[in-house]
Amino acid sequence: MRKAAVDMPPFYVMEVLERAKELDRQGRMIIHLEVGEPDFPTPSCILEAAAKAMSGGVVRYTASVGLPELREAIAEYYVERYGVSVSPDQMVVTNGSSPGLLLAFSALLEEGEEVIMSDPCYPCYPNLVRFLNGLPVLVKVDERDGFRYDFDDVNERISSKTKAIVINSPNNPTGHVLDAQTMRDIAEIGLTVVSDEIYNGLIYEGEEHSILEFTDNAFVVSGFSKQFAMTGWRLGYVIAPKNYAPILRKLMQNFFISANTISQYAGITALHEAAPDVQRMVGIFDKRRRLITKRLREIDFGIAVDPTGAFYVLANAKKFTNDSLKFAFEILEKTGVGVTPGIDFGSNAEGYIRFSYANSIENISAGLNKLEKYLENR
Repeated sequence: MRKAAVDMPPFYVMEVLERAKELDRQGRMIIHLEVGEPDFPTPSCILEAAAKAMSGGVVRYTASVGLPELREAIAEYYVERYGVSVSPDQMVVTNGSSPGLLLAFSALLEEGEEVIMSDPCYPCYPNLVRFLNGLPVLVKVDERDGFRYDFDDVNERISSKTKAIVINSPNNPTGHVLDAQTMRDIAEIGLTVVSDEIYNGLIYEGEEHSILEFTDNAFVVSGFSKQFAMTGWRLGYVIAPKNYAPILRKLMQNFFISANTISQYAGITALHEAAPDVQRMVGIFDKRRRLITKRLREIDFGIAVDPTGAFYVLANAKKFTNDSLKFAFEILEKTGVGVTPGIDFGSNAEGYIRFSYANSIENISAGLNKLEKYLENR
């Protein structure tokens, strides 16, 4: 067995989720604030487009890079939303954004080359880099700065082996969003940027940006899962620097053949017709965000800077514990509320708990009321 595969750590949140489902089966009412996917149904216009494609017999492979019509729609989206012109020839449509990250890192990295990323970060980033025999270089970020890079710290970690820097805005697990100046500063470092923009479209304050507004030397990884409530459809894409596009095409051919055909047709409709549905979801998410941040502070969790994107809050729980995994299981068993341990996202997130507000106002309120009562009597 390959050592890199054996040594890859699990997502601890999945251990919490598995136990939560076991408790569900035992008849306990579990409130899920750990799950990172929208609780809304996929918009009806997208469902109808998929049904039309299937009934029309559109069930064969597409080109490995994806349907031309979908890539053109993505290009139009970037012009309209960010004022950025990208060619459909720079894109590869993927089976979700995670394969997009695998393609990007596979094209970029030679053995022993380094990728800078924040601590905390989405655990897929360091795991993929290590699996490809690269080296993740973790830079601690501080909650008081909204978990943004300190550029002095970044510059200290750059070496002759540094190949890229990863950003994720809106961010998982913190919910924070990078402003234009911060993105510009990252671009000016001069490294290739791998920008995970899967949560774009879910922003509640300020302006939304893509790294492509500030540099062409970037891989943008994004998709349809979060913004359009299409997690199970497995539809994403990579926009690559022009010289990398042929490499990504070959990798896609060999790794995945092509993305799901039905999902690709549904994606075209999502970009053209689902904006009103997304706007409605964003409005509801924002109400939940305001509620959960207010209540967590009342319960004495620390939130130094309000999150303004995605559907997460990474709250400081050090008043209660320095073992976030043990604390997450304690909360689950004692209150019936599922939460994500901060240690999932790096050593710098130990002592934190990630709360997802991809659940109803009623369930969020009930879950936090249970948590507050338990902690008062703990």
